Amino acid sequence: MAIAPILSWEGLSLLQGNGWLFRDLDIHVTPRDRLALIGRNGAGKTTLLKLLAGTVDADKGTRSLQPGTRIITLEQDPFFTGFDTLMDFALSGPDAPPRHEVEAIAGQLGIDMARPALNASGGERRRAALARALASEPDLLLLDEPTNHLDLAAIEWLESWLMRYNGAFVVISHDRTFLERLTKATLWLDRGALRRREIGFGGYEAWMETVYAEEARAADKLDAKLKIEAHWLERGVTARRKRNQGRLEKLWEMRATRAAMLGPQGAAKIAIASDDAKSKAVIVADKITKVFGAGEAERTIVRNFSLRITRRDRIGLVGANGAGKTTLLKMLTGELAPDSGTITLANTLTPVVIDQQRSLMTPEKRVRDVLAEGGDWIDVRGVRKHIHGYLKDFLFDPNLVEARVGTLSGGERSRLLLAREFARFSNLLVLDEPTNDLDLETLDLLQEVISDYEGTVLIVSHDRDFLDRTVTVTLGMDGSGTVDVVAGGYADWEKQRKARLANKPVAKLSGPAETAAPAPQPPKKSKLSYKDQRDYDLLPARISEIEAAIKRDEAALADADLYTKNPARFAALSAALDKARAEKDAAEERWLSLAELVEG
Repeated sequence: MAIAPILSWEGLSLLQGNGWLFRDLDIHVTPRDRLALIGRNGAGKTTLLKLLAGTVDADKGTRSLQPGTRIITLEQDPFFTGFDTLMDFALSGPDAPPRHEVEAIAGQLGIDMARPALNASGGERRRAALARALASEPDLLLLDEPTNHLDLAAIEWLESWLMRYNGAFVVISHDRTFLERLTKATLWLDRGALRRREIGFGGYEAWMETVYAEEARAADKLDAKLKIEAHWLERGVTARRKRNQGRLEKLWEMRATRAAMLGPQGAAKIAIASDDAKSKAVIVADKITKVFGAGEAERTIVRNFSLRITRRDRIGLVGANGAGKTTLLKMLTGELAPDSGTITLANTLTPVVIDQQRSLMTPEKRVRDVLAEGGDWIDVRGVRKHIHGYLKDFLFDPNLVEARVGTLSGGERSRLLLAREFARFSNLLVLDEPTNDLDLETLDLLQEVISDYEGTVLIVSHDRDFLDRTVTVTLGMDGSGTVDVVAGGYADWEKQRKARLANKPVAKLSGPAETAAPAPQPPKKSKLSYKDQRDYDLLPARISEIEAAIKRDEAALADADLYTKNPARFAALSAALDKARAEKDAAEERWLSLAELVEG
């Protein structure tokens, strides 16, 4: 017998601008649903949550709500203006929860609700909003990026709470680990259509690949140019994800190399005999200590910490809010001096810092203004690119070039900032919570950009999956002043930490006079035929050549007067561009099929 839904929409349609954002969607939420709502930034996920909540009116469709159903929304950016304290915010409005329930949840989350709302940090506001939402005894929870600004302890607490929760929830999140642990079904919002499948997020990517493969087969019947223009994003995302699987092998190799440079207790060795290794060091911390306060209020943030950071290291900093991650980051970048010990920075270090505030994203600016100061061209680390092509590289529709920043979604603004900052020349990239507000496909892109970056990367993040796919060394902080140095990602640090708490011996990382700890083993490569091996080796260079030709022809066609001045050249360039794009597609498909054989 089918379970009656507590909330339904039939024929849901919503106009946006000159077109439909949604058209004829049918949605049903049953009492125990655990739904992941997936879609690209700008697809309308937050708007769809508001339609489910009934706070936005649709242009067409019928909404049905089971009588007595209590729906509570955790907004991505709750409105705190006008409230003196966080508790005032939590107890406001006609649907305010009981005070004692708010206090109980707040105590578990470790948040002082008497704190002034105006001065509260992003993490404190997020905890206050969670305390209000969870204390309201909802039948249906609508969660918009619930893990944003939360530290690892709070995320794990929220996961535990939702596992015990008896109601239904719909969640938008970029946190793959969070989604995999909690969701049982997936709503996929894609180009105005909504698909539902009774699989948790763990099966989403395979499902998505199947859908895109079916679309690609159908698109083969279309004109080649139409196929390229209509499906460039879908194929680009698919290819990018497969290439990222190959990059994991390189990451494992980098971690194995880094493990050999670490001392027996995980503390980095400063004295390295190789002059070549010394020449590659970009940041060297030697026995640094930092203490705040005095007397009974004295607290040691970092104690006797040493680390040598080399070019192409990817360093992840993890720990609870207040454990000292920001302090350590500032010392490593030279912004803050240690109380004792030394920090040595390479003379050639040129950093780019991407912070949480996104202060450059003023609403009245156009996308063109942010990227190219109002022009058509942008210098990307010394290479001149047309703004339309560069927008495609970061998964934007080139038609957004005139859009105002204020009209973009939160994730699109974050992606635009990444595009701007990655264009600047640098050899040190500092990322402070870079995954906030990003969709899953942008996270794949960000992993790719970080993997290909020639400099050094420092990352502060609470996104466990992102760290596991990105960093070579994890610095784990527990607030005691000790910094764990682990070759690997979050999962490697978590394994070491749990073993230590359980008083189990942890395998020592390799030192110069010790047996090396087993390094992560990359997958064994399949045996290829001579022709396949040759194609596998040579195709990347050929694809680069084709891409260069495409960029050259696109730049020539960008001349608005070319068609009227020289129609024959315009036609020849257009034909050459179509041929090059088709050749590139075929070459990428061939290489990806070979890469799957190698990786499998």
